[in-house]
Amino acid sequence: MARLSLHQLGERLRQERGSRGIREVAAEIAVSPATLSRVERGNVPDIDTFAKMCRWLRIDPAEVLGVEVPAGSGRGAREGRLVATAHFRAGQTTSPRLAKALAEMILAAQDMLASESR
Repeated sequence: MARLSLHQLGERLRQERGSRGIREVAAEIAVSPATLSRVERGNVPDIDTFAKMCRWLRIDPAEVLGVEVPAGSGRGAREGRLVATAHFRAGQTTSPRLAKALAEMILAAQDMLASESR
C-alpha cells in the first residue's frame, strides 16, 4: 500500500468507517463526532487525536508523517524502554511540515533514551 499522507488521513477514516455512523466510530476512537467529521473533511488533527486515529486505523504514525524508522531500531516503546512524547493544548493546530519536524525530534529523543538505558 502506498504511504498515506497526513491530508489523506480523512479519506482513509471515511473508507474504514464505511456505512457506520460517525458517532459510533468517534466513540470507538475516543474523539468527538465533530472532530472526526472535521478530519474526514481534510482538516489536520491535533497530535493526540492523530495518535488515536492511527491506533484505530492500525497504522504507524511515523509512516504517515514520512519519518523513516531504521530497521531494527525498535523505537523504545515497542521494547519496553523509556518513551519521549509531546502533547499540544486542545484546539492548537499544526502544519504538516511542523508535525513532521516534531515527529523526527521525538523519535530522535526516543532513540537517545533507548541508547542511554542500555
